[in-house]
Amino acid sequence: MIDFHTHSLISDGYLLPSELARRARVLGYKAIAITDHADESNLDTVIAHLAKAALALTRSADIIVIPGVELTHIPPGDIPGMVKKARSLGSKVVVGHGETLAEPVAPGTNEAFIRAKVDVLAHPGLVTKAEAGLAVKNSVYFEITARKGHSLSNGHVAKVAQSSGVKMLLNTDAHAPEDLISVDTALKVALGAGLTEKDFARMEEDARELVDKVSRR
Repeated sequence: MIDFHTHSLISDGYLLPSELARRARVLGYKAIAITDHADESNLDTVIAHLAKAALALTRSADIIVIPGVELTHIPPGDIPGMVKKARSLGSKVVVGHGETLAEPVAPGTNEAFIRAKVDVLAHPGLVTKAEAGLAVKNSVYFEITARKGHSLSNGHVAKVAQSSGVKMLLNTDAHAPEDLISVDTALKVALGAGLTEKDFARMEEDARELVDKVSRR
């Protein structure tokens, strides 16, 4: 299991990065990105804290810990600059908080994140085929999520992604210990989205590919 979307108490999660990494490792995770919520008010401190924690934990916790950020409820016009700033500050993974059906995310957010070339577009709601085509061009992964509420559109996201050739990742968006899942549960989430076991295996391969990519940054 590889998860590119989790949260610690540095934003609104319940666990220290160290406990989050340990609990993930016990469940069999090979790698985890800690991607706490950020906007202009806290971007620099979130990335600094997570970069420091990730370096120590990767050395000692028998799991690859990737420092990242989830840019959340950013006005679409500000997204390009925020993505650039997050990368310059050392975020190895940039997740865009997409147009989930569970929150009033500003229209145009999905497209802005894709054009800014985030790594992962999280819970993108009723993402369009045009946005999917742009995601292929810009190498943006779409998220299939295990999180309640955000998962309402998983079936639609999977269908659009498959028809357009967008790579997908299955993430938990974990905030609490019980949000972390086993591989068996992850497979059930994928099947519930209308995907097959073969599709799930491909997502796991794509996740490993992304780990290799961001580790070189």
